[in-house]
Amino acid sequence: MSEKLDLGSVEIPLSEGIVWADKYRKSIQTEEGRKKQVDGYLIPLESLKLVMNQDIQAVRAYKGINKAGEQTLILVGAKWDAEKQIYVDVFKEEKGEGVEGGVPLVYDGTRPVPPYGDPESPLNP
Repeated sequence: MSEKLDLGSVEIPLSEGIVWADKYRKSIQTEEGRKKQVDGYLIPLESLKLVMNQDIQAVRAYKGINKAGEQTLILVGAKWDAEKQIYVDVFKEEKGEGVEGGVPLVYDGTRPVPPYGDPESPLNP
């Protein structure tokens, strides 16, 4: 794909991320889902900056299927929890007018390869 991506907002509510991840898990269980294999992802810098602009030590990526039907990565910050001995997911909250506590956010913005790959890359099958 040669056109520049206009991703709009890459912040999505956690509740929508959960739906996308569930949709992905269900899709890979079908023959049609296995035919639509994704070999990689184009990740815009904006998505990485937003997820990294938190008090975190790692970034976790969950697979999902977005509203356009494309496989995507849902990016979530993670922080070490010494008591649990694991990295736990951290969610930044979007503060809205009249919203107490805010809406937990995760980050989208990745696009699947293919079709968003570099046809001349040695990593492109």
